Amino acid sequence: MVKIEIEGSQLILDTGDITQERVEAIVNAANSSLMGGGGVDGAIHRAGGPDILEECKEIRKKKGKLPPGQAVITTGGKLKARYVIHTVGPVWHGGQKNEGEVLKQAYRNCLDLARKNGIRSIAFPSISTGAYRFPVDRAAGIAIDTIYTYLSKYKGVFEKVKMVLYTEADYNIYVSKYNKIIHKSDQQ
Repeated sequence: MVKIEIEGSQLILDTGDITQERVEAIVNAANSSLMGGGGVDGAIHRAGGPDILEECKEIRKKKGKLPPGQAVITTGGKLKARYVIHTVGPVWHGGQKNEGEVLKQAYRNCLDLARKNGIRSIAFPSISTGAYRFPVDRAAGIAIDTIYTYLSKYKGVFEKVKMVLYTEADYNIYVSKYNKIIHKSDQQ
């Protein structure tokens, strides 16, 4: 596990199962339908139970499909987390369709939604790096940079922001990017 303090907030990188995190909100790397799916999305819906799906259905009725980069919030159902913030990351198309900016928006919109709801601790998975095929190396840089910048701007708003990586390989990539970004920021 890696921890650093950024303007009164902790940024943490760790491995694990995001459905077991003891934070106020976990982020779901959802699909646009919000109806559950595979990977992180399916695991969160299974662990959280039917209340999450019911709230997602209500959101769909009111707003339709959730566009990539956007975020919505529901109950955490049976999860340890009180809330789930659902966001849709971009599908990787070789970097030719603004995927990096959409991924940044997904992270920022989740953080904005958490801040506006008074949430002080949040855990993210590696958004878009599974079925959506976003390269983990690029996604890690975007995630760490976006979170670091956000925590620097909104000083002390969060107690902790955690990246929960499912595999040791992904964790090592995130730690490498984390060290480069933090080292670069320290020199400025």
